[in-house]
Amino acid sequence: MARTAPVSAHAPDDALRARLDAVAGRLLHLARDLHAHPETAFNEHHAADALTTLLADAGLTVERGTAGLPTAFTATAGPSGADLTVGLCLEYDALPDLGHACGHHLIAAAGAGAAIALAAVADDLGLRVKALGTPAEESGGGKVHLLRAGAFDDVSFAMMVHPGPADDFGGTSRASRGVQAEYRGRAAHAAIAPYDGVNAADACVIAQTALALLRQQLPDGVRMHGIVTHGGDRTNVIPALARVSWQLRADTLDELEALWPRVRACFEAGAVATGCELSLTEPAAAYADLRQDAWLGDTYARHVRALGRTPEPAASIGASTDMGNVSHALPAIHPTIGLGCAARPHTAEFAAAAVGEQADRAVLDAALALARTAADLATDPAQRTRITDAHRARSYRPSSAGSPLG
Repeated sequence: MARTAPVSAHAPDDALRARLDAVAGRLLHLARDLHAHPETAFNEHHAADALTTLLADAGLTVERGTAGLPTAFTATAGPSGADLTVGLCLEYDALPDLGHACGHHLIAAAGAGAAIALAAVADDLGLRVKALGTPAEESGGGKVHLLRAGAFDDVSFAMMVHPGPADDFGGTSRASRGVQAEYRGRAAHAAIAPYDGVNAADACVIAQTALALLRQQLPDGVRMHGIVTHGGDRTNVIPALARVSWQLRADTLDELEALWPRVRACFEAGAVATGCELSLTEPAAAYADLRQDAWLGDTYARHVRALGRTPEPAASIGASTDMGNVSHALPAIHPTIGLGCAARPHTAEFAAAAVGEQADRAVLDAALALARTAADLATDPAQRTRITDAHRARSYRPSSAGSPLG
């Protein structure tokens, strides 16, 4: 029989704070250490080692290599028969060249802190705690891999917090899909016999010109942006191989799907005009739009206000996240914890702001607010029933539909 918390139980706030205070030094050391050792998608070995060591030392049961990903993991605590499981999502990948310019080291430390604090009261709450180490949010969709492998099947609701310039909660994100186009032509000497060549770089130029013109007819909120990843090797050789990488964003996956035939035609135009061969690939799974649970978001906001913060409700976070895919499968939140800076993520200035006094405060405030939010849900009979009933009725199966190659 599933174990549940007594209806009269109260959130053991003193115990949560005491446990968090006891590990605060290690959490802040962890955040600074990860910031100093940035690792990109699926290469976060140092981060995974540091996090699993901390969680194991705190008494959680750790399993590495979740979903066959070497840098993914789970760490669990609490009664195995509980009807309610909270999933804390920990991100820790960095950006090439920019390091932790999105603050994922703070996400990891805050999520670990919340998991450790909740583990101390899990038996009293009848709450199972599951920290999920989710690699490759910036590129690769680690959470999508974990969803497809069933790592979220036993999770009733999921939470994480993301750093930003200021505090906010609620809101959605854009759905996102990446596509890579490769053009193959024929090399030739650019001075002696250019007419013998089939110029793959020209195919990229034509495709990107067509995409730029398409922007004029796109709905509000749609974004397209890309780079040339290979355009040739020497100026005196007609390039036989060229590649571009583009990302498409829209309010929903359905909108992206409707957009795709027009985008594909732009890539095909480059091949038709130059005579090159075209191959299109999708480097990672699409990211769904974010759907945040209103009750969880409001409860989190109440707790950060109690810590002296002033979170504002958000309409949209603008960017994209694989937490969106999680939120389509189960109740979830992805609020922003503010660093009190003017810099925006994915800049060198934000990477600099993501370490120091304000970053330290963000880790501890976020960890405590997340832990209190989970404890409140566990001790609220109506909300607990809402979440556990939805979990039992869940029929979500990650879809393979929606590939731009379809």
